[in-house]
Amino acid sequence: MNDGWRVYGRRRVAPLLVLGFASGLPLALTSGTLQAWATVEQVSLQSIGFLTLAGTAYTLKFLWAPLIDRFTPPLLGRRRGWMLLTQLLLALSIAAMGLFSPGTQLQTLALLAVWVAFLSATQDIAFDAYSTDVLRHEERAAGAALKVMGYRLAMVVSGGLALIIADQWLGWGGMYLLMGGLMALAALATFWAPEPEHSVQAPRSLQLAVVEPLKEFFGRPGAWTILLLIVLYKLGDAFAGALSTTFLLRGAGFDVTEVGMVNKVFGLVATILGALAGGGLMTRLGLYRALMLFGVCQAVSNLGYWMLAVTPPHLASMAAVVAVENLCGGLGTAAFVALLMALCRQQFSATQFALLSALSAVGRTYLAGPLTPVLVEHFDWSVFFLMTVLIALPGLALLWLKRGLIRALDV
Repeated sequence: MNDGWRVYGRRRVAPLLVLGFASGLPLALTSGTLQAWATVEQVSLQSIGFLTLAGTAYTLKFLWAPLIDRFTPPLLGRRRGWMLLTQLLLALSIAAMGLFSPGTQLQTLALLAVWVAFLSATQDIAFDAYSTDVLRHEERAAGAALKVMGYRLAMVVSGGLALIIADQWLGWGGMYLLMGGLMALAALATFWAPEPEHSVQAPRSLQLAVVEPLKEFFGRPGAWTILLLIVLYKLGDAFAGALSTTFLLRGAGFDVTEVGMVNKVFGLVATILGALAGGGLMTRLGLYRALMLFGVCQAVSNLGYWMLAVTPPHLASMAAVVAVENLCGGLGTAAFVALLMALCRQQFSATQFALLSALSAVGRTYLAGPLTPVLVEHFDWSVFFLMTVLIALPGLALLWLKRGLIRALDV
């Protein structure tokens, strides 16, 4: 096994797979899976719609991230202490959701879902800060890959598998109790995970925890262009994926079963493999070359959707396109998360990572989401997917212009 793959077995890297699983497990349990349970219980559509607000904590988590930087729990240090505390509370709270029914106790269950989402977002803050602090620079891509893999596996378990368990074996309440038990087991990885090699003092006051991360970041040369790079780097990928399922059904002419099997299951596996490959390759390539190579791959892979738009529907073609696009997306994600880690300073890593990750979602949420339907209606699917390749180019150009700064992050 060469050095590129051996990195996954290192003590600082390996626990991130289970910790990533713990990070991803609550998301579906407060969104899609909870909505499915409410639907089965004949809850009104309006009430189910309100349940989606439970996930607001994930968007606003940067607001209380300074608290995670400032205060240290009594056990396991500044990062692992918060992780363990939130994981144990999540285990109890997820299990408690199984004690109520959306058909008769929807308000109580909704409040529990909001609480679980808040705890989950807080765990994410601490986990992102921990992985930023504990990994050496040559381990960042591998660590990011395992985080992605664990998170995606957890979404499969708490999403699709949870529905099967609830429907066929344990019922909805029993399934939530089981998921709470899985969270408790995943918390054991927090004890296994090591402390960062270099510890730094927490900010001396809450005011400093809020102000200093911003002052430190914006005091760096080229800070604004780096923020712009974060928004632009995966923008072409975000546009291509915004309505990919709708395109495969309406634009390319595949049926729901074909899309479900290939786009969801096969695509997920390809994303995980891409992230793992990205982590291994980046160990040898370095941060800048990995970002550039994987960014080009992301852009070029969008041409596969263009091919599907101009050719008759064939299942093998869709499988190949989805595999390549998700593989390249996984490569890019591993390098991009490694970039976010590299940009954070250990003293403020909770706040800075939360802010940078929130900024990285701007393109997907506020540009790709609203603008994709407009572009598709004005042009057509084939022209749109050619445009997504062009949309990726400004991010790559900015990456090339900032290559010196990115290379310096590897030192």
